[in-house]
Amino acid sequence: MKIIIINGPNLNLLGKREPEVYGNISFEDYFYDLKNKYNNIHLEYFQSNHEGEIIDKLHEIGFDYDGIILNGGAYTHTSIAIADAIAAIESPVIEVHISNVYARESFRHHSYFSGHCKGLIVGMGLKGYELAIQYFI
Repeated sequence: MKIIIINGPNLNLLGKREPEVYGNISFEDYFYDLKNKYNNIHLEYFQSNHEGEIIDKLHEIGFDYDGIILNGGAYTHTSIAIADAIAAIESPVIEVHISNVYARESFRHHSYFSGHCKGLIVGMGLKGYELAIQYFI
């Protein structure tokens, strides 16, 4: 089984950025723990602050991975291009957000991705990524 986590802009700052919202653990440390816990599956991680790189990654892996976990960050609310990439691929995508976007600014209440995703996990902190892995398993 092959699963990839794709994180969008500013998520490279997890552990440093707004710890009251996102916690104080870096994603690399969290991912290391996930890999150890789910060592029976092929688990990858990709992060980019660039929209086109996220689209390229979806195109690259979107026909042969068993699952994609996508936290598009702010692109969730702005990128029709990433939404189109999700719609164009065959691998199922679970959209994940660390914070409860519905308890934040109103512009965060709309996702261009959700209509093309298998599911949505919101506001469960980093645990949302693990819940998505469990779904795919």
